[in-house]
Amino acid sequence: MDKDLPKRVVVKLGTSVLTCGSPKLDRSHMVELVRQMARLHQAGVEIILVTSGAIAAGREHLGFPTLADSMASKQMLAAVGQSQLIQVWEQLFNLYGLHVGQILLTRADLDDRERYLNARDTLQALLDHRIIPVINENDAVAIAEIKVGDNDNLSALAALLAQADSLLLLTDQQGLYSADPRNNPDAQLIPQVALIDDSLRALAGGSGSTLGTGGMATKLQAADVAMRAGIEVVVTSGQTEGVIERVCRGEALGTRFLPQGDALDSRKRWILAGPPPCGTLRLDPGAVKALCQSGSSLLAKGICAVEGDFIRGATLTLTDPAGGVIGRGISRYGSTDIARLLGAHSSDIESILGFSYGPAVIHRNDLVVL
Repeated sequence: MDKDLPKRVVVKLGTSVLTCGSPKLDRSHMVELVRQMARLHQAGVEIILVTSGAIAAGREHLGFPTLADSMASKQMLAAVGQSQLIQVWEQLFNLYGLHVGQILLTRADLDDRERYLNARDTLQALLDHRIIPVINENDAVAIAEIKVGDNDNLSALAALLAQADSLLLLTDQQGLYSADPRNNPDAQLIPQVALIDDSLRALAGGSGSTLGTGGMATKLQAADVAMRAGIEVVVTSGQTEGVIERVCRGEALGTRFLPQGDALDSRKRWILAGPPPCGTLRLDPGAVKALCQSGSSLLAKGICAVEGDFIRGATLTLTDPAGGVIGRGISRYGSTDIARLLGAHSSDIESILGFSYGPAVIHRNDLVVL
């Protein structure tokens, strides 16, 4: 294997890439993308494909019916299209002697630690047998409460699940621009991003495609999650000739988002990829410094305020005194208990509550500093 190639790459293909702007799947373009992935696979790169396009495939297979704009209609199209889409991928990869294995996920699969680990083990088993995992959200059964919401964010969670080196988000734009290039001729491509902040998020608009569900804003969300887990992200056009191979070989295409720090261990990746935070703890300056600079656990003494109603084991957001997010972690105490412990010394926990789950409200092993 070429030492300059990444070991494991997640490739996310948006609906606009798969259809090339038409109402149906563009199989000639899809086979070109498969050719590139097959060549990388032959060179030793492990490829994981996150694919959109199930609803578009279902609509095409049914002859483009006129349907109500309802969740049931979309789920029906996804149910029909999912099998059509995986058949196309199977046929195209078979041209190069490769097999695919389908994994359909919902938010619930990632929120539950055991299901998360099962999904990770399935993914690893496919890779061990040189089978291309093809991942999509299980749109046919997902409801709003258990949907990841778009395949950009799903691909970031898949990258965390797979412990990938790189995430490639292919879209109908060349990358992130200083303004909307569709209506501003002076817009400049931003070649590299080290930190995603509010000013950068302001540059991203809504969905640029009538067929897809994601836009540049969702790509920034996905990039932010992956970067924090030590994964490099590239956003660029899926229409560029040889784009997958060229990016994997280090060519400067699109916008490259640099990984922040080292790769996280398995549990901390799950804290980022798993259940959304259901509460917030506001910390004093001393606690912020201890967490960010010393790698300490969070003690009750450093907590100024608690927001939300949650139980022990909940995932929480941690903020500085001004409200800036500094981390995420799994709490050893519920919100009612933490409210009674604000500012207390660890040695006083048992006398205050009548019990103790340990001196730390959030242990450093259950904490991700952002």
